[in-house]
Amino acid sequence: MSFILRYRYALVVLAAIVVAIGAWLAFNPLQASGERPDRIVVLTKSGEHPFTVEWATNAQERERGLMFRESLAPDHGMVFDFMVEQDVSFWMRNTPLPLDMVFIHADGTVARIARNTVPFSETPLPSGARVRYVLEVIAGTSDRIGLIGGDKVKLR
Repeated sequence: MSFILRYRYALVVLAAIVVAIGAWLAFNPLQASGERPDRIVVLTKSGEHPFTVEWATNAQERERGLMFRESLAPDHGMVFDFMVEQDVSFWMRNTPLPLDMVFIHADGTVARIARNTVPFSETPLPSGARVRYVLEVIAGTSDRIGLIGGDKVKLR
């Protein structure tokens, strides 16, 4: 096979790969962005409250969290999964939205809620107990749904 034919063949193969990747990304935008939306349900005295959430399950995702987000729907949030129960602490650096942070034990029981956190603050917000998950939602959500310590969250 001549050099020119091999070169054309290589270009055709490369173009096919680029088209395939582009099609995969077009039909899988959430996987391409790193987001994995899922439904969780928060159980309070006022009833069941479903949320669509993104999961932060590795160090890079947990570090970025909701930083730089300008808006968040009232029924949307982010769940940080630390895989095992441990003491955790959050801050609001580079986060322009006030949030409620719900610290959750591995069994889904709410341990503590940091309500209406201050945007851009670097003040640590500790879990106050060993937790596996932290749910971040727009500030005021906990009050709106009547969420208190001891309530349950159905995750995954």
